[in-house]
Amino acid sequence: MNMRTDFQRPEATGNRWPSGEDHRHPAAFTLVELLIVIAIIGVLAAFILTASKAAKRWQYLKTAQAELNQTITALENYKARYGTYPPGNPTSYTVNQLYYELTGTPPPGNFSTTFGVGGLVNSAHGSGDDAAAAKNFLPGLKQNQIGTYNGDNIIITSARGPDITYQPLSVQDVNPFRYCYPGTNNPSSYDLWVQLVISGQTNLICNWTKQIQINNSLP
Repeated sequence: MNMRTDFQRPEATGNRWPSGEDHRHPAAFTLVELLIVIAIIGVLAAFILTASKAAKRWQYLKTAQAELNQTITALENYKARYGTYPPGNPTSYTVNQLYYELTGTPPPGNFSTTFGVGGLVNSAHGSGDDAAAAKNFLPGLKQNQIGTYNGDNIIITSARGPDITYQPLSVQDVNPFRYCYPGTNNPSSYDLWVQLVISGQTNLICNWTKQIQINNSLP
């Protein structure tokens, strides 16, 4: 006895049997693959952080070096006019009168007390036809290169400490250029230097060598 059925093979209707692949879920990351990805991200993050710190350190050093060269140029121009370099503070290399000598700015009343000298060489003096004006040897000096200590102005680096804990005068962001005349390292002229502390490491920038002195004690 033949039995009729309405069931038709898929080929007859143009359909195909669904394959096993059609029902599979998309492949997922294994735990090992995830750990590898996380490790790669960590390495890249560490590399970027290190490169960023190195670039920032270089920018601090470059800024301080440019400002040192700016002051050196002013000192040489000063000597060309007066035949000598500005006097140094006999009691302190850190607190010196370079700001007043190189800009020709009249000093405040406590000048001699702070800097240990009686007056300025580069200052306005005389009267009438014999009046002589002071000369500004630092016309490009910016406001962030001027610090204040006990009411007096001193030349500082705009790079600051830059570590906030480095405060040679116990004043935040006031990191002065040290000046000694006659110099110890340059006996025939002067010593000029500044120290930056970056990530706890000292960096000495000076006029007696072009190399940055790392973790050296101040002269």
